[in-house]
Amino acid sequence: MATPPAKLQEMPPKGGYQSIPFARVPAKKYFKGWQLIAAYAGFTTVGLSAYYLNCKENLRNEVEMRSARNVIYALLLAERDREYLKQIRRNRDEETELMKNVKGWEVGTWYGEPVFKTLPKDKFIDPTFQEFYVHTEYKEMAKRKNVKLLS
Repeated sequence: MATPPAKLQEMPPKGGYQSIPFARVPAKKYFKGWQLIAAYAGFTTVGLSAYYLNCKENLRNEVEMRSARNVIYALLLAERDREYLKQIRRNRDEETELMKNVKGWEVGTWYGEPVFKTLPKDKFIDPTFQEFYVHTEYKEMAKRKNVKLLS
């Protein structure tokens, strides 16, 4: 019986392994300390001046928009009131048309009896929200329930 060949142990290469570099390699310096401080001061100055000019422009725009709102507000209120009175007139005309065949019905009264007995006849009574939208669909009334003039 033949003996198996002996296993050879792995050995280092001839001349040995390369040396392991362990010396400190400093990072390359692109700027000096005073250059970094000067760059920081320059960027900060430019940034603050741009911020100041932007704030000044924003303030000017806010003042202009506030002035425009104040000017147009009276016109918007007048138009809203005008349309409100026109709608009340349309509601009254619709009531007249709707109740024309009902005997003894007078517009603005309850079968000829005034609703508000203690008030003079020429006193205007604001209708409630539901009375104002009485001749519209419920969806339209619900859409306008939370609308404000300048929101």
